[in-house]
Amino acid sequence: MKSIAKFLSGKISAPVTMLLALFFAVLAFGPLAASEGGAAQPGVGLPSNNETVLVDEALAKLPGQDGTAAVIVYATKDGSKFSESQLTYLRGTQVPFACPTGTPPFVCAKLQASAAPAYTGGVTEKFTKFARLIDVQSDLKVRFIPPITISDDGTAAVLTIPLEKFEASDKITARVKDMRSVMNKDLGSGLIVKLTGPEGFQADIAGVFAGANFTLLAVTASVVIVLLLITYRSPSLWLVPLLVIGTADRMAQILAGQVANWFNITLDGSVTGILSVLVFGAGTDYALLLISRYREELLKFADRREAMATAWRESAGAILASGGTVILALLTLSFADLAGTRALGLACAVGVLVAMISALFVLPAALVSFGRWIFWPGTPKLGGVNKTDNGVWAKLGKGVSKRPRIIAVAGFVVLAALAVGSFGIKIGLSSTEQFMKKPEAVVGIELLSKSFPAGATSPTIVIANKEKADEVVTAIKKVPGVDSVAIANNFKGEALTDGTINEINVVLTGASRSDEAYKSITDIRAAVKAVSGADAKVGGQDAQALDVKNAYSHDQGLLIPIILALVFLVLVLLLRSIVAPVLLLLTVVASFFASLGAGWLVFVNVFHFPGLDLSVFLYSFLFLVALGVDYNIFLVTRAQEESGKLGLKQGMIKALSSTGGVITSAGILLAAVFAVLGVLPLIALTQIGVIVCIGVLLDTLLVRTVIVPALAFIAGEKFWWPRKPAK
Repeated sequence: MKSIAKFLSGKISAPVTMLLALFFAVLAFGPLAASEGGAAQPGVGLPSNNETVLVDEALAKLPGQDGTAAVIVYATKDGSKFSESQLTYLRGTQVPFACPTGTPPFVCAKLQASAAPAYTGGVTEKFTKFARLIDVQSDLKVRFIPPITISDDGTAAVLTIPLEKFEASDKITARVKDMRSVMNKDLGSGLIVKLTGPEGFQADIAGVFAGANFTLLAVTASVVIVLLLITYRSPSLWLVPLLVIGTADRMAQILAGQVANWFNITLDGSVTGILSVLVFGAGTDYALLLISRYREELLKFADRREAMATAWRESAGAILASGGTVILALLTLSFADLAGTRALGLACAVGVLVAMISALFVLPAALVSFGRWIFWPGTPKLGGVNKTDNGVWAKLGKGVSKRPRIIAVAGFVVLAALAVGSFGIKIGLSSTEQFMKKPEAVVGIELLSKSFPAGATSPTIVIANKEKADEVVTAIKKVPGVDSVAIANNFKGEALTDGTINEINVVLTGASRSDEAYKSITDIRAAVKAVSGADAKVGGQDAQALDVKNAYSHDQGLLIPIILALVFLVLVLLLRSIVAPVLLLLTVVASFFASLGAGWLVFVNVFHFPGLDLSVFLYSFLFLVALGVDYNIFLVTRAQEESGKLGLKQGMIKALSSTGGVITSAGILLAAVFAVLGVLPLIALTQIGVIVCIGVLLDTLLVRTVIVPALAFIAGEKFWWPRKPAK
């Protein structure tokens, strides 16, 4: 450690380190920038053996199933029934029934009575006419446009347009733009029209994420600049950590993308957004700790290089331990069922590693390359008084030491009161509740669901062996919550089959992603599995959402104990103690549930969110526990260092006086950075940002600065049991 510290602060080696870092910075913002990539929107990422995944694979083999669809919904502006003129605009003009020449009159009458009305014109003909122009279909014989369907109550109409499937989001967006232009042209009086369905959702999600990460980066950098200026009150010092961490963020994005490619993982917009926030937050935390210790050592050493070498030796252990803990906690996500969760863990672990390396090896070389003047106007002078020894944090520590039991109980009462707010939390958001601002595709689904059966917007799809398909249909009809069920047909009226399996479409009475729909899916799965020899499987959007929900429950049950055990093990190895890690872990868990409860109160009363996204509980827990341990480590390692000289009581007061300011600054900055997640379009990211923001503030202002010292004062020297700090 001494040789590394000496190298990083050396007269020649420090500039060499800076030049090397500059070289990588040029690569990050130049040639390597082109290698960065990722999906615009989050994927599902269920395991390959999941039932809905197997259904999708089977459907892909059926004729005509290699495409997608746009769903165009018409309604009146005031929600009333269509007028006759509006129905004519939608359906066209009815064509009089004509019997084939020579048909007997009584036969003709029967044919006329049984025949469905035929129409000419209307929106179907409108889209057929422009189909080739707007590239709606590549082959009219295969991708035909069916007649428009009017709801039973006459308040909505839907036109489903089969499309050739595109993989590139820019092609999807362009096609949807053209279709929306056509459907809004010469729109009938008093009508509104929205494009939704798979095609509409893909285009709109890509649209809401367009430019979002740039906005996130700009807002994050602005928040960091403001808080660094407030923290250092220097016109120059803030630039050094900002440039180092900003470059680290860019490098992290590129490296995370490369590593993800090695594991065949795609990083979507939500993952890269969280990655940036984590790199800026954790990297700046480490920078604040190092700079704080460097300023402290400059009061003792005339040579700034000696001061930096000492500061680095005393800080490196805490930074390595805290960063390593966060990285290990993130890597536990590799055991998750969902690919999106694994992608987040992998990318963020790479990000924290880059941030830690930058803070430990680039920042010291950068700081020591400048003179003491970099701190101007608060330049630390040799022999100067360390104001923290008698500052507010020292006074707080002395106050807590006088009544530690009362203060500890009061602190836990506050956390418990906030945690009560978590009772009654609703977990899960529907497909229309996931966005901060509703895109057109969501509005279209809501219009559709008002006039058609709730499950019609996302039919459940069952596949079964062809010879058993009728038995499966019969079994499904007996399931409560099923509105209709039928073997799927193509436009010629022929059953969709590859010769061995049939597709069966089921419409549920329950709304999409509702508990009623989930129960129906579960009951349908039980019913079709009871049909011997059918080998039936249940898929579709609701089934997929249920499987994702179950996967999150599995991941939480598996990963949360692993994360807690891992953090506990790291604390035991770092402190070589049992009592301190147990107490510290207790405060971390209590802080999480308090922040969850406080966050839920904010979501219900301020944002009016209907529930928590499925991912929020696990991700918030991970970030709060892992990052909360950072502040535990910053405080307790310094307390252990000082206790060897002063005893636990005075050692903890000294540690609190020395680190209270930096922990508070770091916590406020990290909380603000996570709050910035709210600029991204998904409610899930806003919820994670708010909960982590509240939790970090609780950690900073209550847990780490009040409750932990109080617990240490109550335990006395037993806090370090079985180890005693060396004297």
